[in-house]
Amino acid sequence: MLDWNDPLSKPVQKSESVEPTILNRALSQTAVETAQDNVAKFEAPAMHSVDPINPEDKRVINGQTDINQLAPFKYPWAWNFFLNANKNHWTPLDINMAQDVTDYRHKLTLEEKHVYENVLSYLTTSDILAMRNIGLAVMEKMSAPELQIYQARQVYEESLHTWTYQHCIETIGLDQSEIYNRYRVVPEIHQKISVANRRLNSVLRSDIDLRDPDELHNFIISYMFFSAIFEGCWFYNGFSPIFALQRRGLMKGTAEQLQYIMRDEVMHAAFGIRVVKQILQEENITLDPKAIRDMWDEALEAEKAYSNYILRDPILGYSAETHIGQFQYIANRRAVQLGLNEEPFPGAESTLPWLDEQANLRKEKNFFETRVTEYQTGGALNWD
Repeated sequence: MLDWNDPLSKPVQKSESVEPTILNRALSQTAVETAQDNVAKFEAPAMHSVDPINPEDKRVINGQTDINQLAPFKYPWAWNFFLNANKNHWTPLDINMAQDVTDYRHKLTLEEKHVYENVLSYLTTSDILAMRNIGLAVMEKMSAPELQIYQARQVYEESLHTWTYQHCIETIGLDQSEIYNRYRVVPEIHQKISVANRRLNSVLRSDIDLRDPDELHNFIISYMFFSAIFEGCWFYNGFSPIFALQRRGLMKGTAEQLQYIMRDEVMHAAFGIRVVKQILQEENITLDPKAIRDMWDEALEAEKAYSNYILRDPILGYSAETHIGQFQYIANRRAVQLGLNEEPFPGAESTLPWLDEQANLRKEKNFFETRVTEYQTGGALNWD
C-alpha cells in the first residue's frame, strides 16, 4: 500500500493470502462480463482522415488553418524572432546597482533627479500597457502559431521590463506610491498614456471582426501605432535621457538595464512592423493617409509636452529640443521601414548620433563584479 506521508517509499505487501469467497468470485465474474459489454459498446470509431496543412494557406489574420499546428512554417522569420529573443535572456538582478545608489544620493543635481524619476514613472506604466496590448488585443487575432509564439515571449519580456523599473525604483529607495502615481497626477505623463490607451483599447476586444473593412483598418492603424511609435519611437527614444547620464559616468547600472530593454524593444518594433506590412499585403488594403498623418501629429504633440516637462531645465548634454529632434528623426526611419510613401517629418536629422551605439552593447565584464549578460545576437538585428 502506498504511504501518502512518504510516497517515495516502496509499497508494503501483505504476507497473508486470503482464499476468495463465493461472493468475491461472483463479483469478479460480473466485472469481467461488464468490461466485455463496455468494450463492445465503445469500440474505437474509424479514423477520420483530414488534409495536411498547406503552409501557403496560412494568413497572419483571418486564417482558416489549424492554429495548433506550428509547422510547416509560412513565416519562418517569425520563428527566428522567437529563437533570437531567447538568446537575449537576462534579469535585472544580473546588474550591479550599488554605484547608482551613491550617484543618486550624492552626485545627481535636482534637475537630473527630476529627469531620472519621471522617466521611470512613465516607463513603469507603459510596459504594463504594452504587455496587456500584445497579450489581449493582438496575440489572439493572429491565426499563425509561429507569430503567436514570439508574441508570447514578448508578453514575458514586457513583464520583465516592468520588474526592471520596479527593481531600480526600489533599489534607489524612491517613494513607490509617489512614483507610480505620477502618470495620474502629472498631465504631461498622463497625456502620453491616454493617447496610447485610446488608440490601443479600440481593438482590445475579443469580438472584433477583422473581416469588416473598417474594423480591419482600425486594427492595422492601432498595431502600427503600437509598433512604430509606442515601441519604435517613444520607447527607443525614451531611454535617451538616462543614457545621457550614463555617458557622463552616472547611473550606469540603470542605464545598462535600459540597454538590455532597448534590445528587446528593437525586436518588438521590428516584428510589429513586419507583421503590419504582411497584413497589408495579404489583405490588399490601402490605409487612409489622413489617419496616418493624424497618428504622427498626435504622437509628436504628446512627446513635446512630455519632454518639455521632464527637461524643463536642461541637463548637461541633453535638452527638450534634443529629445524632440531625435523623435522626429526616428519617426522618419519607422515610416521608411513601414514602406509608407513619405516621411512624417521631412528633413529631420539625428540630434543624438550616439544613440544607436546604445543598442550595440558589447563589453567585457569583470566576472567577480557582476554576471555576464552580453546579448548574443542583438547587435546584428535587421530592421528590413
